[in-house]
Amino acid sequence: MHIWQAILLGIVEGLTEFLPVSSTGHLTVVEKLLGLRVDDAGVTAYTAIIQVGAIAAAIIYFWRDIVRLVLGFVRGVTSAEARQSQDWRMAMNVIVGTIPVAVVGLLAKPLIEGPLRSLWVVANALIAWSVVMVFAEYRATKKRGEADLGVKDAALIGLAQCAALVPGVSRSGATISAGLLRGVDRVAATRLSFFLGIPALTAAGGLEAVSQAKQVSATVGWASTGVGIVVSFLVGYASIAWLLKFVANHSLVSFVGYRVAAGLAVIGLLASGLIAAT
Repeated sequence: MHIWQAILLGIVEGLTEFLPVSSTGHLTVVEKLLGLRVDDAGVTAYTAIIQVGAIAAAIIYFWRDIVRLVLGFVRGVTSAEARQSQDWRMAMNVIVGTIPVAVVGLLAKPLIEGPLRSLWVVANALIAWSVVMVFAEYRATKKRGEADLGVKDAALIGLAQCAALVPGVSRSGATISAGLLRGVDRVAATRLSFFLGIPALTAAGGLEAVSQAKQVSATVGWASTGVGIVVSFLVGYASIAWLLKFVANHSLVSFVGYRVAAGLAVIGLLASGLIAAT
């Protein structure tokens, strides 16, 4: 992979990781347009690894919150009184919400890295999940805040995160939609989406870096991978700040028109034979 390609893919990752438009879907489409084999083990691993840059941006952006949650969890392990705190409850929500995607991600790894890498899957998922996002906004009451989130909410939102293993669905689109359907306001749902993404995507990127190290070295190169991580970090940090301000006053439906247009565009390219599905 050329450095300019790594920069472009890093920008795409940073821009789309936290927006409800599917970063994996966008990376898959752009990789294909760049002439890369999207079903190649090294390219698949690269797609997961550069997400670590965007997640590092989230860790830095929410550093104070993360430290508070970690300390709240540690205190709660040995203190019944500490387990009554909001920090303990939120830490447990993140742990519970992360379990489903960890289990499903490992069990479905061959499927995720194989058949689901098809651009037909990406295009249809972009369009189909848009319907879910519209429905979630339509049914949302947004009467509950972050302090009202419980373990049941976290478990259901965590299950919804599993849908994002399908390229084109969008992890934030899935988790925020689930939060809205639970009556949670958009800002609280978005913050939980960030917190759930940190362990899930860090683990996924780390696993690919270790297990597919030879393939990445042979097909993509670690220099290009490093550039992609750095660029996704820089762009991702700006994306987080923008999204939190945006969702305070705008609905997920704002992204639906783009998702549907992008899905139809990919279908058009596939149907015309201008690009192949894998």
